[in-house]
Amino acid sequence: NSKMKLAVAALLIGSAAAFAPAKVAQSSTALNADLSKELGAQMPLGFWDPLGIVADGDKDNFDRLRWVELKHGRIAMLAVTGYLVTYAGVRFPGAEDIPSGFAALDNLPGMVWAQMIATWTMMEAANQDQYEGPWGTNQNALG
Repeated sequence: NSKMKLAVAALLIGSAAAFAPAKVAQSSTALNADLSKELGAQMPLGFWDPLGIVADGDKDNFDRLRWVELKHGRIAMLAVTGYLVTYAGVRFPGAEDIPSGFAALDNLPGMVWAQMIATWTMMEAANQDQYEGPWGTNQNALG
């Protein structure tokens, strides 16, 4: 049982690397950029944008949307890992009586919700230097 807990702890610590901010290469913005040469555009579809979100060829908007997609994918992976770990019966000390899955939402104490919201806020504040944060300009623009 302790080996299982050690393995889960090692997995969670190792998965934290997915949330480390990646270096963003600075490039010049050109109007009507050729997005068909971007990573991920491949045969037979080529560059596929069925909703026309980046039809104007704005490279900055394309890069921001790509970054947002990566961020949301990482959050989804962490959520699945958390769901599977709690379904396997692993609990934090003091939370043994909280059920797994969606049933946990109704049984979480108010302070747990407050801690989650505070953690999300701090994570967003720590990563706002990559793109403009919802509460102000990015840190790179300050000088």
